[in-house]
Amino acid sequence: MTERGSAAIEVEGLHKSYRGLEVLRGIDLFAPRGSVLGLLGPNGAGKTTTVRILSTLLRADRGRLLIAGFDAASQPREVRRRLGLSGQYAAVDEELTGRENLVMLGRLLHLGRRQARERAGELLSRFDLAAAADRPARTYSGGMRRRLDLASTLVGRPEVIFLDEPTTGLDPASRLALWSTVEELTEEGVTVLLTTQYLEEADALADRISVIAEGRVVAEGTPDELKRKIGGERLEITVADPADLGTAYDVLRPLATGEVFRDDRRGVLGLQPAEGMATVAAVATELCDRGVAVTDFAHRRPSLDDVFLSLTGSPSS
Repeated sequence: MTERGSAAIEVEGLHKSYRGLEVLRGIDLFAPRGSVLGLLGPNGAGKTTTVRILSTLLRADRGRLLIAGFDAASQPREVRRRLGLSGQYAAVDEELTGRENLVMLGRLLHLGRRQARERAGELLSRFDLAAAADRPARTYSGGMRRRLDLASTLVGRPEVIFLDEPTTGLDPASRLALWSTVEELTEEGVTVLLTTQYLEEADALADRISVIAEGRVVAEGTPDELKRKIGGERLEITVADPADLGTAYDVLRPLATGEVFRDDRRGVLGLQPAEGMATVAAVATELCDRGVAVTDFAHRRPSLDDVFLSLTGSPSS
């Protein structure tokens, strides 16, 4: 078990209100050094407010917040020195070259001219941008801009990095490359707070996940622990004709343990079988007898999408 003294992020009882509306209602978070904490929640859950408070861009009404051992309320300057922040969109100057962007940030962080250029060169090589280092950033692809943005968060060698939906708009290859970079950073001891709309991303990267809904943490644990909380394997079917969804629902309901998951938009029904494979066979036979055609019939483990829907009542995106 990780000792509390090794925390890179430690949040207790975080509250925040806007004009009488309570947005955060006692948020608790914990991330050991060198780990990835995934922060998930539907729109309006309080994720953005939480990240802004953790970044010292906003003050909490009450609560305790430590970043790398420093109190964000009384020691904000110390927190900022140890923090890197990458938002949803690449924050680079498009008229400057990649190298100039990083050197400028180095000088702003009080690195000497030579040290700033050396650090820029290191990061350009690390993020596979050396060949484009002296091109204007406006000529970069979306993936290159995102890599440059992430490189810029590392100029000051932060201990903690906040990545707010870092792969939004990236193609699959660029997304996988960024995942690899995150894994390398944690191996070096950097702690990452990740917010993302892609639940498979949280599943792949996060050591632990906190799910926020209506300003509270409604669940936390490893991805596997969260999946186990909503039950075992599930039978999921997709009907060929959306008009048959109601009939299929009537077939599945008496054969399920608990509620039947229903997604009218996708024409999908899911259930936890009451009697294992015997239930699967009974469902297939009954659907055939009722003339309900299906395009997919799968027996699978719960996903983070299932967890998210179960905990928040909202789809992941």
